[in-house]
This record gives sequence, structure tokens and C-alpha cells, in this order.
Amino acid sequence: MKSKRILISVGLVASLVAVSEIATSASQDKYTVKVTNGLAFSEFRGYESWQVIGVSHHGDLIAAILGNPAMIDAYKAGIPENGKPFPDGAKMAKIHWNAKKDEAMPGEPTVPGTLHDVDFMLKDSKRFADGKGWGYGAFEYDSASNTFRPADLNDKPPQGHDAECGVSCHMAAQNRDYVFTRYGSR
Repeated sequence: MKSKRILISVGLVASLVAVSEIATSASQDKYTVKVTNGLAFSEFRGYESWQVIGVSHHGDLIAAILGNPAMIDAYKAGIPENGKPFPDGAKMAKIHWNAKKDEAMPGEPTVPGTLHDVDFMLKDSKRFADGKGWGYGAFEYDSASNTFRPADLNDKPPQGHDAECGVSCHMAAQNRDYVFTRYGSR
């Protein structure tokens, strides 16, 4: 009887540990993070495999700018250089890494280091009419906990929790339908 109780106790403890691990991993799922009144990370599921639009290097960060098929097709059709706007459904992701020198490689190239943040843009003229048709989301990454959180006013650059924050920055690209990134030649 005593061995049966021990076996049940061990089984119960193992079950609680398993449930705890499932709950912890579920709470750290990046696809549950959302900007208040804005974009959700889940709207960009699969962005990791999107085609590269371009790359950038600014300060201590390097970035890859990716586009979903609607975005890539629009670029290939000449948008925005032809004066036409991007279609609703076009999406971009910008992945920032802390830049580092790879001293083991010839020429010590600058390569991605730790992940810094991921930013998103989504064209939806009805949903984001106040954002000139674009919705924006910036998500800061915490490497210690392997989690994302919506960027806020304490981040650089400061981020509010609405489409207007992205628009104020992107006004400089108004004549390009608020998109800075040019589609690199292939």
C-alpha cells in the first residue's frame, strides 16, 4: 500500500510539473503579444520565412526587412515608385539584432548578434484609417526571459500604443506610401 501511495504521489508531482511547464511556455508564446489598440504578433505568423526586401544598419543595430507575398508582389509591380499605394494585406517585418564583429571570419564582418526587437507594418485602409492606412507594432525582445513585449515610451525610439506613433515617424516617406525601405535589385 505504501509503494502505491508513493507511486501516486510521484505521478501527481510529475503531472503538476508538466502542467506548470505547459503554462509557463504558453505564457511566453510570442504570438500572444499585442500592442494596445494595434497589431498583434499573431497577425504576422510565419514572418520568419518571408522574402527579404532589404537590409539596414543603423547605429549598433542591423536589420533584415521582410515582406509577405502581397508586399513583394507590389514591389515587383513597381510600387511605390510608380506612385501607387501598397494594397491592403501587404505586410512588412523588420528584425533588429545587436551588431557584432565576427573576429573569426576574414575581414571581421558585422553580423547579427543577440535579437533586439521585431517591428511590423500592416496595410489595412479601413482598420488603420487614422494611420494613413498602415498599422504599426514594435515588440522589444528580452533575451534573459526569451520573451517579447510591446515597445513603450521608454524605448528608443519611443513607441506609443497606436497607429499614430508609426505615422509620425513615417511621414518622411509620405510620397512612398509611408514605406522607407526600397526593394533591392536582384
